[in-house]
Amino acid sequence: MSKVNVLVVDDAPFIRDLIKKGLRGQFPGIAVEEAVNGRKAQQLLGRERFDLILCDWEMPEMSGLELLAWCRAQEALKTVPFIMVTSRGDKENVVQAIQAGVSDYIGKPFSNEQLATKVRKALGRAGKLDALAAGAPTRMLATGVANDSLAALTGGRAEVVRPAAAQAPQPAPAAAQAPAAARPSAASGGRGQGQLRLAAGTLPCVIKALSLKEAALVVRRGELLPQVLESAVLDLEQGEGAETARLNGYLHAVAALEPRPDSEWLQLSFRFVDRDPQKLDYLSRLIARGTAQRHFVPGA
Repeated sequence: MSKVNVLVVDDAPFIRDLIKKGLRGQFPGIAVEEAVNGRKAQQLLGRERFDLILCDWEMPEMSGLELLAWCRAQEALKTVPFIMVTSRGDKENVVQAIQAGVSDYIGKPFSNEQLATKVRKALGRAGKLDALAAGAPTRMLATGVANDSLAALTGGRAEVVRPAAAQAPQPAPAAAQAPAAARPSAASGGRGQGQLRLAAGTLPCVIKALSLKEAALVVRRGELLPQVLESAVLDLEQGEGAETARLNGYLHAVAALEPRPDSEWLQLSFRFVDRDPQKLDYLSRLIARGTAQRHFVPGA
């Protein structure tokens, strides 16, 4: 029986590697190709056959939405399952992807189990589940957990799941609640709060410092403990009602903020992996507005 061929499209090498590792770990024998943006993906799709496309939304040269529209206009690709993998979880973005013909939607960050469920579901609808099951361990043959649908938002046009990351975030703690070492300096121009989204949940955070490469974050220690090398999304806003920047990355370091084992606060080093010029420009504007500490040295 032929292998299942999957194309992973994302401008961030870390995310591509994460998806490839997750797929190969859950489905032994699956064939995975990768592309750094929509243009490269077009070239691969023009000369190779793929059973599934997993694609980021925000990429340079050609976005995931543009690639989706192109695929749906091609006779050979219009029925190929296309899963959008992105940190964009707002209702208007999900509906926009549905209207363009997306097959399903998974929000960053995600767990391997969430990824496997989406892949199995998409390939099942395309009649490729037998080929997938042929190389998968027995434990993967069970039906995935049912998910909520956006049918109510779209009049039943498509069953596209709204990611948990799109749910309303919990209020961030006031900066005054954090210890003095966690607060941004006076030069930061504000309290510097954000939301750190992990696969297991969302953590309000204090942004202690920010650069174009990484952010120093402080979170309250609790049941949800961030792990080193864990994929995450940092949500930042320039101000009330402003556009939210969703920055993809991973946790490079996790340490107690205070030098004692019962420290209530953790300091995280969050490395960005996005290569999208729009996101870098947005981040530059945040820094220019004084949201970041002026004395933060990347990698320190």
